[in-house]
Amino acid sequence: MASTAERGTWGSKAGFILAAAGSAVGLGNIWGFPTQVGQGGGAVFVLVYLLCVLLICLPIMMAELMIGRHAQLAPVGSYAAIRPNTRWWLVGLLGVLAGTGILSFYSVIAGWSVAYIWFAGTGAVTGDAEAVGAFFSDFTANGPLSVGLTLVVLGATATVLLGGVQSGIERVTKLMMPALIALLLVLAVRATTLPGAAEGLAYYLRPDFSRLLDPMVLLAALGQAFFSLSLGMGAMLTYGSYLSKRSSIVSAACWVVLLDTSMALLAGFIIFPSGFSIAGFDPSASGPGLIFTVLPRLFATLPGGQLFGAGFFVLLTMAALTSTISLLEVPVAHFIDVHRWPRRRAVLLVTTAVFLIAIPSALGNGAVATLGTLPGLGIDFLTVMATVWNEFALPIGGLLTAVFVGWIWRADQAITEVQLHGTAFPGQHVWSFLIRWVCPAAIAVIIGFAVYTVASA
Repeated sequence: MASTAERGTWGSKAGFILAAAGSAVGLGNIWGFPTQVGQGGGAVFVLVYLLCVLLICLPIMMAELMIGRHAQLAPVGSYAAIRPNTRWWLVGLLGVLAGTGILSFYSVIAGWSVAYIWFAGTGAVTGDAEAVGAFFSDFTANGPLSVGLTLVVLGATATVLLGGVQSGIERVTKLMMPALIALLLVLAVRATTLPGAAEGLAYYLRPDFSRLLDPMVLLAALGQAFFSLSLGMGAMLTYGSYLSKRSSIVSAACWVVLLDTSMALLAGFIIFPSGFSIAGFDPSASGPGLIFTVLPRLFATLPGGQLFGAGFFVLLTMAALTSTISLLEVPVAHFIDVHRWPRRRAVLLVTTAVFLIAIPSALGNGAVATLGTLPGLGIDFLTVMATVWNEFALPIGGLLTAVFVGWIWRADQAITEVQLHGTAFPGQHVWSFLIRWVCPAAIAVIIGFAVYTVASA
């Protein structure tokens, strides 16, 4: 096991909460959540989403924190320490691989957001929908630029991790998260003053109860709630391993979930009022198409739109970086704990490996034709990576985590970990029921739906 000095610990409860919330808050909150709201019929999706967060995501987040704090190790080491001489360490390895795989394409999209700070701020993105779409296509087809921007993102992330847990991750997230929240609030206030904002707010806040029992809405809400909190990839487990034994896992998890959910909801107050101010806006528009083509059109037409647009992409970049920090820390912590590498060596070598893995995703959006349309699949390399890791690896990891804590380690042992030093665990019986029965069943449904969707595509 690596020394405590090499691994590091959180300097304060607030530092951990902000870092963990930063891990959860990412691109999925800014475009994933509003997209799902749009496709799910508006406010009814929000209601279902909130229920899923409380009943499924919160229990699993607590489970990951319990494992990490108990073992004081990264994912592979934690599972091996709790159940030695078994193959449960493979669940930890899945988390390490998932963190690495997600970071490889996530850093590409984060690089795009960095460039759009400049594009939006200088008014470079103008014209009708076709012109703005063509600009984005030409930009992503510039292979050297996309690769270079990816390197910038990974370099910035590595620089933070080189500082360690307290002086690097904690110090930076303590600065970035309050700034991120402030930016969200400012942009949300500005968006609600736009022409057409009232229609967007009505769409966002007025539930269509006829869709409440729609299986597609239920499944989408469950999936988005799970993915938006970065569960199943070892990040929360790794951050939990830096917690003091006197820390309240229940309180910390609730604060992280509250911050993440609040920021996802705030993003909706930006996207929908802004979107409905554009003639012909489709509330179900998704992903890069929403962020890099629809919204820049809006910014270009607004008084002070350049400042508004640049601010939005600063927000997007900061949200992305708080996530890339945790994503990179997962494999870095693995090599520190299992292979006893010094932090500097682990950060530099892992960052280099991730960059090499990221290159095909950076080149698959027009720069290299074969990576843009993979033989036999008909989709680009980045989309394949997102599908493999987001839609399959994460829920499988979450399912196995719930089974491990609920049945293998056993819920009563996990509860004992929470209650060290007399720490209260209100609702422990409810949590035990949820982690043993409800969470595995719900996540199994998500996986089944993902398999069905891919098979029928």
